[in-house]
Amino acid sequence: MRVRIAEEWLHSCSGCEIAILNMGEPLLELLNKIEFVHIPLLLDHKYYGQRGQKKDLEIPKAEIGIVSGGVANEEHVQVLDVMREKCKILIALGTCATHGGLPALINEWGMKEGIEACYKTITTEPCRVPDEVVPPPLDRVYAVDEKVEVDCMLPGCPPNSILIAEVITSLINGKDPVIPEKSVCDTCPTRRVGKGGVGAVLRFLQNVQYDPERPIEEMRCLLEQGFMCMGPVTAAGCAAGADQKVPPCIKARVPCRGCFGPVRRDGNQMLDMMNALASNGIDWKSVVDRRSLLRFSGAHGLLRKLPRRKTREE
Repeated sequence: MRVRIAEEWLHSCSGCEIAILNMGEPLLELLNKIEFVHIPLLLDHKYYGQRGQKKDLEIPKAEIGIVSGGVANEEHVQVLDVMREKCKILIALGTCATHGGLPALINEWGMKEGIEACYKTITTEPCRVPDEVVPPPLDRVYAVDEKVEVDCMLPGCPPNSILIAEVITSLINGKDPVIPEKSVCDTCPTRRVGKGGVGAVLRFLQNVQYDPERPIEEMRCLLEQGFMCMGPVTAAGCAAGADQKVPPCIKARVPCRGCFGPVRRDGNQMLDMMNALASNGIDWKSVVDRRSLLRFSGAHGLLRKLPRRKTREE
């Protein structure tokens, strides 16, 4: 008997679903052992029946449930509750689901103000915020585990396809999946010398110092060079799989952007990065927008609207 899997996306871009398809040959092997009973990217399964004839939202029962995307409106909450009810094991897939991801950036301004800023632009014909036939928004964007209990967190933007295959394989074999617990720095082969002594954080408009003819192991650590590389405060996993030994960003000679979220489930990438800068002899006060370091992990109340400062006139 095949293991039933239900997959659902909430406030997301479908990148996580593409990552599932990008498993390649491992997916073909898994299809002999699993059955997707619900996955919007591939199956045309209507919540309320094919003709909309049912009153209650319906998702088939499954041994494993996978949810991508954050929770931003009342419909997301409803779908998520049904997924939790119908699935024995629930996986939060992708950084939007595990930590809010890029959509949670709106939490810095507040959902209401952010939506109004998008729609009420200064044009010849101002547009009002839609309020008909659309789900009411929540007060902010939430991670999945803020609304329901989650059994497995698999971050990434997008998540690593090989790691997805390994997690599903472990679950269908009745084993606990192994999720990387180290940081990106722990998987990075670049050369470490010591404190960079550069003073201020360098903008990535400047060139990284490396010899393109030499192996990446001879390139000096980008953080020690003064660039905002978030490897020390970002969970590993992007370099999972036998065919990929170097974190992709580092392989391209660019700093880690932090897309796998914090190393610790309840970590704060902004605060931890300030400490990492200080320990490398870099002035953390030179960071223009510190809150932008939470660009992938703004849920769990980390990114929130700041009180407005009074002007001199007030």
